[in-house]
Amino acid sequence: MTPSRVAVHLKIRQTDFSQFELGRNLAVTPGKVIFQNNLIQLIQYEPTTPTVLKRPLLIVPPWINKFYILDLTPEKSFIKWCVNQELTVFVISWVNPDVTLATKTFEHYMHEGPLAAIEAVEKLTGEKQINVIGYYVGGTLLALTLAYLAAKKMNQVLSATFFASQVDFTFAGDLKVFIDEEQVSTLERKMQEHGFLDASKMATVFNMLRSNDLIWPYIINNYLKGTKPQAFDVLYWNADSTRMPAANHSFYLRNFYLDNKFAQGDLELGGLQLDLRKVKIPIYNLATQEDHIAPAKSVLHGSKYFGGPAKFVLAGSGHIAGVINPPDLHKYQYWTGPEPTGSDVDKWLAKATEHAGSWWPDWLDWLRAQDSETVPARAVGSGQFKPIEDAPGSYVKIRS
Repeated sequence: MTPSRVAVHLKIRQTDFSQFELGRNLAVTPGKVIFQNNLIQLIQYEPTTPTVLKRPLLIVPPWINKFYILDLTPEKSFIKWCVNQELTVFVISWVNPDVTLATKTFEHYMHEGPLAAIEAVEKLTGEKQINVIGYYVGGTLLALTLAYLAAKKMNQVLSATFFASQVDFTFAGDLKVFIDEEQVSTLERKMQEHGFLDASKMATVFNMLRSNDLIWPYIINNYLKGTKPQAFDVLYWNADSTRMPAANHSFYLRNFYLDNKFAQGDLELGGLQLDLRKVKIPIYNLATQEDHIAPAKSVLHGSKYFGGPAKFVLAGSGHIAGVINPPDLHKYQYWTGPEPTGSDVDKWLAKATEHAGSWWPDWLDWLRAQDSETVPARAVGSGQFKPIEDAPGSYVKIRS
C-alpha cells in the first residue's frame, strides 16, 4: 500500500466555549442593523445621552477577525464606552465569506465596506462629514479609502483614527516570516481549490506567533494534565475566526506584504492612483508597545505618509490588550510626544510623556478638539434605513 500525505490540523481548545454567546454576554451593547449588503452589516447603537457630538463615528474593524473585540463584555466594550461619551456610533460587521464571495477583491471590500457605510451614515444622519476609526487591516483598508476619496476630491471624513494599523509594511513584523513568493503562491493554489482561505489556517498562524501563550500552555494543561480551560472572553473571540476570499486575500498579501505598493505610491484602485499625502485631515495613530502583528515601529514609520497632522500615541501592552483597555480598569499606560518622524520608537519615547492608565480619554479629548458641536441624540434608523434586526446582527454569528 502506498502511503499518502494526510494534512493534520490540531485544534487547540483555549477557553470554555459553553460560557459565551453573542447577544447574551458578549456584544450586548443595544443597537440595530440598519443597512446590509453581501459583505457587511452596518450597526447603529442606541444613544445613552440626551445630546451627542454633531459628527457621527464609523468604526471599520478588521475582516480577518470579528468586530465584537470592540464590544466584549459591557465592562470592556469600547463601543459602549463611546456611546456613553456622547457619540453616535456605527460599526461595520463583516460577513464570514464562503465560496460565493471568492472573487471579491480589495476594491470590492472598499466600495461595499467603508464607502457604502459612509454613504449610509451620511444619508441617515444628514451630516456631510463623519469621524472614522480603522483597526488593524480595517485601518489599512480605511487608509486606502481615505486616499481614494482624496483622489476624487471628496471630503466626507473630518478625522481618522487608526488602531494598530499599517500603511507601510517595511517593518511589518513576525507575520513576514510566513510571507514570501513561494509561500504566497502555494497559498493561492490552495485558496483556488475552495475559493477562500480556511479560517483555521489564519488562526494557526496567529497562534504560532505567540506559541508560548496560545499553544503550549493548552497542550500541557488540556492534553497532558486533563485540565478544563477557563472561560475567557478574548480567547473565545480569538477562536471565532473567519474565512478569507481568495481574490481579496491574494491582493492583500501581494500588494502590501510582498511589494509594499501603497507606501511606494504604486497602488491603484478603481483606476485611481492612491497617495496618502493627499489625505490632509487630522490623524490619531495608535500603536501598542508589545505588538507582534503591527509593530509599533511599523505604525510610527507609517505616520509620515499622511499629508495632514498626525498624532502618534503609544499604548502599553499588545495588539489586543493595548487597544481594549477601559479607563475603569486602571491598567497599563500610554505615551504622547513629539511629531512622529522616522521609525525609531526608542528615540521618540525619549521625548515623550508617560501617562498612567487608558489612552481612551486622551483620544476622546483629541476627537472633541476636531468636533465639539453637539446636537440632540439621534434615533436608531430612519427612512430607508429602518432597523433590520437587533445588534450584533446575523453576519457575526456565522461560524467557520
